[in-house]
Amino acid sequence: MKKQAGSLQSLDDAGLLSLAAGGDVEAFSVLYSRHASLLLAMAGRVLGNREDAEEALQDSFLQAWKKAGEYQRPRSSVLTWLMLITRSRSLDRLRSQQSVSRLKALYGREGVTAATPPRLVSQVLDRERSDRVMTAMRELPGAQRRVVELCYYGDLSQQEIAKHTGTPLGTVKTRHLLAMKKLRSTLADDFRQLIWV
Repeated sequence: MKKQAGSLQSLDDAGLLSLAAGGDVEAFSVLYSRHASLLLAMAGRVLGNREDAEEALQDSFLQAWKKAGEYQRPRSSVLTWLMLITRSRSLDRLRSQQSVSRLKALYGREGVTAATPPRLVSQVLDRERSDRVMTAMRELPGAQRRVVELCYYGDLSQQEIAKHTGTPLGTVKTRHLLAMKKLRSTLADDFRQLIWV
């Protein structure tokens, strides 16, 4: 058993997710251990408290478990895929809470709960722009892409990225700057609306 756990630790994220898609709980557990703290921090930034962040994280990993077989390696890294799921679940929870608050304020009903369906919220990015950004991201060198993914999808500062990846802060700043220049060149006007420096 210990040998198997050790061999699982040596697999990359995509390998673990592939095993999880086949029902391997231990592989999924290793993936969870690898990224849960980062994803919890990201959910906490969106939701503002640990309890809600933990629930969003649980929802996110449940979705990741169910959809592990749908992950497509060329589109994004496993971490980016997990961050997108976590961000989405966190925003869904936030919108639900805001909808409940608005309904309570509007109708003064204490019976309104988080189970009340939230109003439709317009998407920040439409599908076409999202696809253009993902295409441009895939064209970046891997190290630059990872910095942008952690910054934009993970909502991490450059210092936090340096700490998380064990990379010198100056290197992170340089990779971020180079990536932004390449993306600006590729995406032109669309870029200014989608990604901040």
